[in-house]
Amino acid sequence: MPTSDSSVSPRKITVLGAGAWGTAVAIALAARHDVLMWGRNGGAMEAMAGARENSAYLPGCAFPAGLRVTADFDAALAHVLGTPEAQAPLLVAACPVAGLRPLLMQLKPHAISHIVWLCKGFEGDTGLLPHQVVAEVLGSQVAGGALSGPSFAQEVARGLPCALTVASRSEMLRERVVSSVHGGNIRVYSCDDLVGVEVGGAVKNVLAIATGVADGLGLGLNARAALITRGLAEITRLGTALGGTPGTFMGLTGMGDLILTCTGDLSRNRRVGLGLAQGKPLDAIVAELGHVAEGVPCAKAVRALALKLGVDMPITNAVAGVLFDGGTPQAMLAQLLARDPRDEIA
Repeated sequence: MPTSDSSVSPRKITVLGAGAWGTAVAIALAARHDVLMWGRNGGAMEAMAGARENSAYLPGCAFPAGLRVTADFDAALAHVLGTPEAQAPLLVAACPVAGLRPLLMQLKPHAISHIVWLCKGFEGDTGLLPHQVVAEVLGSQVAGGALSGPSFAQEVARGLPCALTVASRSEMLRERVVSSVHGGNIRVYSCDDLVGVEVGGAVKNVLAIATGVADGLGLGLNARAALITRGLAEITRLGTALGGTPGTFMGLTGMGDLILTCTGDLSRNRRVGLGLAQGKPLDAIVAELGHVAEGVPCAKAVRALALKLGVDMPITNAVAGVLFDGGTPQAMLAQLLARDPRDEIA
């Protein structure tokens, strides 16, 4: 359960990454803390500093006074590394999964004690979850955790309520994140099921593409409900096979994130599915988004992992078939409807 932040003094927080979600989190935290947000594009960061908003990703969401931006990586790290551990500084990685390993390689020469990541997905080349990438690059001595849950960047940046979960095997890190992030309109729960939380956050993006396809084909609300429910079964099967706890998938980072991403109009992955249903090429859909749609590379990684583990994931396989094998949305639908339901658990 979350704890009150009423007694927490302002803390130093560095957010590494200036995309939509990183910016939204930085804006929300800067209402109560001293936040420095780093981005690698010097021109973009200079423009943000002048406009006091991220016009490219979150136009109209003004930066609070507590948020500063920089393109100086060393300065961004010094903001937290120069702060005594007793003051509980917080280092947050806000890059896509594809950018996590390169970012960690930049961090590796520095003596960091912890890191929290916001990305959701599997690494494309290796099929690893984010916590596995962190352990591989930084080692097990660094406390790591995922901050995840049903959350659209635009709503968080506007100060609308949301609930998140921090998952870590480090009790110290979980407490640090809860006491820093929980407050105002953000509730933060904690758990130690890092695998379950990460699997839920990754695979729901694939299911959102499937739901977007169904909605784009006009299949109705009954079909949408069926896809979401059967999608949750797929997430749970894969997550438990990887060591996750079944109950995690009924919580915020499982069912909650799945419902939001499959039904919300702000969902990039849902919009990929809608575009596919209209017959648009994938490259054109992604170009129109102007943002990363994690469900696309994730579908390939999850299909390969499920095959390796012997986990039945028919919806994920169907989505991957449309994205990478030249299949059509109509063929995806026929493939799913033709399955014998007696082969599956309801």
